[in-house]
Amino acid sequence: MAKKLDVQGIMVSVLPGKTEDYISLSDIAKYKDDNRSDYILQNWMRNRSTIEFIGLWERLHNEDFNSIEFDGFKNEAGANSFSLTPKRWITKTNAIGIVSKAGRYGGTYAHHDIAFEFASWISAEFKLYLLKEFQRLKHEENTQKNLEWNVSRTLAKINYQIHTDSIKANIIPKLSHGTHKFVYANEADMLNIALFGQTAKQWREDNPESKGNIRDYATLEQLVVLSNLESFNAELIKQGVATDKRLQQLNRIAISQMSVLVENKSMQKLKALK
Repeated sequence: MAKKLDVQGIMVSVLPGKTEDYISLSDIAKYKDDNRSDYILQNWMRNRSTIEFIGLWERLHNEDFNSIEFDGFKNEAGANSFSLTPKRWITKTNAIGIVSKAGRYGGTYAHHDIAFEFASWISAEFKLYLLKEFQRLKHEENTQKNLEWNVSRTLAKINYQIHTDSIKANIIPKLSHGTHKFVYANEADMLNIALFGQTAKQWREDNPESKGNIRDYATLEQLVVLSNLESFNAELIKQGVATDKRLQQLNRIAISQMSVLVENKSMQKLKALK
């Protein structure tokens, strides 16, 4: 879903890409001429410096970039007869830095590196305000993500208490006093293996420079699944299910739930791009 930035009275759309955001060039062009944004964009793209910039960006980020077609455009750039539209650039060079969208949020969008370059050509002042608004948006998004992660981490800790209480009530009474301290770690590592595929010790050996533990570096989706696994394992312990069978069930649940969460997240991004 697109978000809007209010830049000096111009509403500029921002679409989330696979890893980076894309900003509407069509909206930025309205700062220059509200009724001829396509013409403004084409004028920018016919400049040699523009062709060189967006071509260099593609070479750095796009393995499928057609350099032969790019060289042809670069040689023609600056001539009075030369013209270039975003659609032609995308089609001929397999560009990914500039994209055309149809529908509700239709128009020409570009990776924010390219969008800021275009904004500089439009107006240095406008670019500065655009940059400030974009930074504000990313700060808000990061704050929200951190909040969601902290909530999920807190929920996982609460369920971990339920998990340890179940261990204490149903497993520890059957063991000698000297083995109590290993039970909690073993049960926690069973969840780690079911979800992350490794124990806490294995993770520390693979990440000697990292602070904290394996769960501190979990994704939001992993924390949600971990919380569910802790609750489910507590019930399995109460039922007296053997350790090896619990691990198999927990692993199946982890795979199933992660698949659903990751697929839903991918679908949301895909719908936003469409």
